[in-house]
Amino acid sequence: MASSVIAREQVLDVRNPRTGQADHRLVVTRAEEVAAKAARLRDNQREWAAMPLDARCGVMGRWLGVVRRAAADIGNADAVDTGGCHTSYIQGFITMANIGGWIEDAGKALDNYQFHGRSAVMPDVEVRTQLVPYSLVGVISPWNAPLMLAMLDAIPALFAGSAVLIKPSEVTPRVIEAIFETVREVPELAAVFDYVAGAGDVGQAVIEEVDLVCFTGSVPTGRKVAVACAQRLIPCFLELGGKDPAIVTADADLERAATAVLRGAVYATGQVCYSTERVYVHESIHDEFVALLAQKARHVRLNTPDPRAGHIGPFTFAPQADIVLRHLEEAKSAGAQVLTGGEIENHDGGLYMRPTVLTGVTHDMAIMREETFGPCVPVMAYSDIDEAIRLANDTQFGLTASVIAGNEEDALAIGRQINAGAVFLQDTFLTFGKMRTVGTHSFGFSGLGGSRTGLDSILRFVRRKALMTQHGAVADIQDDHHLGAPKGPPQ
Repeated sequence: MASSVIAREQVLDVRNPRTGQADHRLVVTRAEEVAAKAARLRDNQREWAAMPLDARCGVMGRWLGVVRRAAADIGNADAVDTGGCHTSYIQGFITMANIGGWIEDAGKALDNYQFHGRSAVMPDVEVRTQLVPYSLVGVISPWNAPLMLAMLDAIPALFAGSAVLIKPSEVTPRVIEAIFETVREVPELAAVFDYVAGAGDVGQAVIEEVDLVCFTGSVPTGRKVAVACAQRLIPCFLELGGKDPAIVTADADLERAATAVLRGAVYATGQVCYSTERVYVHESIHDEFVALLAQKARHVRLNTPDPRAGHIGPFTFAPQADIVLRHLEEAKSAGAQVLTGGEIENHDGGLYMRPTVLTGVTHDMAIMREETFGPCVPVMAYSDIDEAIRLANDTQFGLTASVIAGNEEDALAIGRQINAGAVFLQDTFLTFGKMRTVGTHSFGFSGLGGSRTGLDSILRFVRRKALMTQHGAVADIQDDHHLGAPKGPPQ
């Protein structure tokens, strides 16, 4: 990505992942502009937070109507950014579901967090709670699923009463520009919702101005974000990817297992934080499973030249192709065998890789330890379930995992022993099942802080304050041995 200076503006050239050509220009937001936007949002947030929740829901409902009219254009912009897969084209509708879901759920989630009653230890004290939103939330979002992962944090923060400033990835800025065209049609929302553009230095400028940070991205960058937030003593919520395992037991339905594992590993070119990145199969069925998996992999088509046809698209971020190739070359040099795919293909400037099934892998290889983020399916044999669980847990990550067994009870028993924030049983890729249902927490290096799914995800953006009224006599410093003292433990 090249940069130049035009009329005192720094401009980044943005690459199209399907053509390999720079066809979009991004004007970088200067640090002083970041500060000015943050100040404006912070000023306007006071009125936004003072609105009754029903009034904020009304504003968000009007925005939902604007997004509905622009849904197709939003999806097209996401598809240009990412190179195009089925999920890209429906991003406008996913955003609609996100907004509509919080219109239904925000009141319930916030009410459940409130308390009004007598103190359990000082019966004369009445306790009320007040939920106070963080004034300004910063969202730093990644280049994979650029709209969905930005809105996953921004939308509940807005419902909570916060103002939000987004710094999208400079690799995929088009869809953020498209969504903010809809925001500008709702003046009350535009007053508290904005974005800035640029690379890591702009993200750092955002951290310097906000009260809370949500970041999605790599572990190395996440560490930097965490340190920067710690220096300012502000909370941060991080989702940092995974190296997600799948276990297939000896009595599993092989057809079901191979179908699920393949989709979980290569959907969206494997550029999904919860992609299946390592597979453990019982030794008695290993060869049969691998043969079936490879057969299925050979039938997966690239979506070139028609982005709406085929099954998987190009690498969104060109340097990611180099990382994937490095993992594969290292594995092959150490004895792994590639059965399908394994090569970078250039089609009209776009960089593609077909589903890549490989065996003979070990945990000494980067492809079984580090996040590959490509359409690779490394398969390793195990001898018993204890070994499979040990291998699945032999990782610094812990985002999701999958278990496909002969029956649900066995899958559940195995899943309970895997260290991951979500475990998919009898399938892969079930993360959407958590939305509006349950919050979860990551293990290891996969994340930090509260959940970004379920009703409790909105609670990240509010502080709960206690307002306590004394209905009895006040304590006197000259006679405070018993008056107003808390009750002791039950006798």
